[in-house]
Amino acid sequence: MIGRLLAPALCLAMLTALPALAQDEEEPQDAPVIDFEMDPAFSDDPNDVVVAEPSAAERQAAVAAARGPETSRAKGANLRGLDKVTGQLLDFTMAAGEKAEFGRLQVTLAECRYPAKDPESDAYAELTVFDTRANHTVFAGWMIASSPALSAMDDPRYDVWVMSCNRG
Repeated sequence: MIGRLLAPALCLAMLTALPALAQDEEEPQDAPVIDFEMDPAFSDDPNDVVVAEPSAAERQAAVAAARGPETSRAKGANLRGLDKVTGQLLDFTMAAGEKAEFGRLQVTLAECRYPAKDPESDAYAELTVFDTRANHTVFAGWMIASSPALSAMDDPRYDVWVMSCNRG
């Protein structure tokens, strides 16, 4: 009788001890203490510095600076195309809204803009370049004359970039 009662009690004791035996021997580490800094505006310390919010004029100046220079719209653009296989360069002048063919590419100029205060400094042209053979658009967006690699057209054979705007 004692044997019958001892066996289940022994099994129960072993089952409750197994999870403790399965755990690592290492002591659990204390959780890291996070030191939250107090906002100086709510601090009682007179030496804490509260950063002033920018004024409305300062915010407007920051928005104007981020917008970039004032631009003017040109009547057209001067573009250059390169056939990378043959080495052929082709310069072409386009009016806004006009299409030009270069190899298997069809280039459409939407508009060309330049800085109003310094017309000779840069040109920004909105182009769409369509591959007529593959029947898909190779490039659509703005190209910048001073930084052609910033928004370059990616085609294995052809390259097209903006040279300048036609203001006349």
